[in-house]
Amino acid sequence: MSPLAAAGAASEHRPLIVTLFACFVVATLLITVWAGRQTRSAADFYAGGRQFTGFQNGLAISGDYMSAASFLGIAGAIALFGYDGFLYSIGFLVAWLVALLLVAEPLRNSGRFTMGDVLAYRMRQRPVRTAAGASTIIVSVFYLLAQMAGAGVLVSLLLGITSDAGKIAIVALVGVLMIVYVTIGGMKGTTWVQMVKAVLLIAGTLLVTFLVLLKYGFNVSELLGEAAENSGRGTAFLEPGLKYGADATSKLDFVSLGVALVLGTAGLPHILIRFYTVPTAKAARTSVNWAIGIIGAFYLMTIALGFGAAALVGPAEITASNKAGNTAAPLLALHVGGADSAGGAILLAVVSAVAFATILAVVAGLTLASSSSFAHDIYANVIRRGRATEREEVRAARWATVLIGVVSIGLGTLARDLNVAGLVALAFAVAASANLPTILYSLFWKRFTTPGALWSIYGGLTSSVVLVLFSPVVSGRAGSMFPDADFAWFPLENPGLVSIPLGFLLGWLGSLLSKERPDEGKYAELEVKSLTGVGAH
Repeated sequence: MSPLAAAGAASEHRPLIVTLFACFVVATLLITVWAGRQTRSAADFYAGGRQFTGFQNGLAISGDYMSAASFLGIAGAIALFGYDGFLYSIGFLVAWLVALLLVAEPLRNSGRFTMGDVLAYRMRQRPVRTAAGASTIIVSVFYLLAQMAGAGVLVSLLLGITSDAGKIAIVALVGVLMIVYVTIGGMKGTTWVQMVKAVLLIAGTLLVTFLVLLKYGFNVSELLGEAAENSGRGTAFLEPGLKYGADATSKLDFVSLGVALVLGTAGLPHILIRFYTVPTAKAARTSVNWAIGIIGAFYLMTIALGFGAAALVGPAEITASNKAGNTAAPLLALHVGGADSAGGAILLAVVSAVAFATILAVVAGLTLASSSSFAHDIYANVIRRGRATEREEVRAARWATVLIGVVSIGLGTLARDLNVAGLVALAFAVAASANLPTILYSLFWKRFTTPGALWSIYGGLTSSVVLVLFSPVVSGRAGSMFPDADFAWFPLENPGLVSIPLGFLLGWLGSLLSKERPDEGKYAELEVKSLTGVGAH
């Protein structure tokens, strides 16, 4: 089948495809408008009024976490690299144990709306809030790049758009929609959209998984065998080393990726703010338990998606459609439904609409996290020194949403040909380098000081971003963001192996070398608050 075969097969059903997309967009906009009418205070805009149950928040966390990387990127990585591609699924899932055991409950008890609230409790407000706001925005923008790239690839495949101008227009459309969702609905609207999207994604993935297994009589061994045969790599497709392990550098890259994935979730701003939407710490724990169950089931099904795509579609057709493999899941839907039949085109349309829903929900959550941090940490507490009214704060958040949306659209057009799972892994590395050390030190180390927090955030942030800029992801090879340039001197695709230990080291060193005496009384208060929830908002 040619690279445009999917679009061609779907062309007869283009009205159905457009209708499905339109129905979802209209439905989610109605939800957003309804929620927007109930958004009256800063607590409503930032935390949904803390009215969501543990199950509802767990569903929303799942919707927030199962992004374009999960659905499109991981399926593509498995289809092209077999066993090594599945390592993304394992890393994304194991990461939740770190979030559950170390972060979820203490963060919910200690903060109000953002990560900056936790840091500012026992340190100098203005510098740490500025640092927390900058880190949140940069991590969110990195994550947004992956979603924008996924949106461009997905809709281009479905509507048969091949021109760069058309793909850029699609990225712009997603950006505009995310701005509308956040500015009108705030956290309430975003949460409901994420819950609806989580249900749709699980249902769509379950359907494709069932159809793939049905083709092989529910014999997973037969599925894996055909995937290995069609991959052109033989049994090596089912063994470690196809992507990571060919040489010392790729082995280090694998370790770096694993560290970033496992530690990154607990530092992701759009995940951290979800813990503030529930009324109690117990509900925060419940949400994470539900999220682990839902996300775990989903990642198990990525085995069928990825290896099914390798077996039924084949790497040649996948890479012809998209070099990074991001179209593997939609193409698989087309094949299991019947490549030349109405059923295949309809299933392609349904799965693609679900994937588009995934992207819209995640970009809304990311934009909300970054705009909230700007408005609450930087505008209200740094620029206005705590004198801003709630109305002014929410207005600043809405303007920040517009600005972040515009920046994301611009950068998303450059990243449209990169694998979205790899892009998300970079966001995980930045989050684990800048945010996680600061959060853990602040919650659990009595001698942590303001200089330590600043060294940790800015040091981890700068080192990770600089290493990414000078890595093969950005330049120096085919598939890079700038393939015709070569300024890559850092050999690893993911900077986590260097930048994460550096973030922890700088936080420790900055605290030891600073002349500031830690406020032990404040630390004792924070410890009691984080462990018991006494005085939590």
